[in-house]
Amino acid sequence: MGEPFRHALRVRFSECDPQGIVFNGNYLVFFDVALTELFRAALGSWHEMVRRGTDLLLVESRVTYRAPAHSDDLVDVELAIARLGTTSLTLTGRILRGGDLLTDADLHYVGVSPESHEKQPLPPWLRAALEPYAA
Repeated sequence: MGEPFRHALRVRFSECDPQGIVFNGNYLVFFDVALTELFRAALGSWHEMVRRGTDLLLVESRVTYRAPAHSDDLVDVELAIARLGTTSLTLTGRILRGGDLLTDADLHYVGVSPESHEKQPLPPWLRAALEPYAA
């Protein structure tokens, strides 16, 4: 089993709400940034996957907010593949500041054709590239 993928990012002032904490919707943006970097590490880029005939669509997300992040915090976003199915994958995500868990999530993606957006199986080359990040 692999290790979670980790990506560090610094919270920008513009990502915070009037209370001075990260606006809740931006946590999904943070997970998306980390997913893009995971695909960069696994395949060279998200675009390479699309060029080879597969795309992924987020179809379900569950986010639990445990503690707030603030402007200028350095956070680590972790992603691990909890399930690599025939046509879909589920990732678990965590956002941490130091050792403190701020947010966790379950993110469910479905494989689709880039042209038609019709559901399709995840190809063997994609499954092999993502296997190191399987929990």
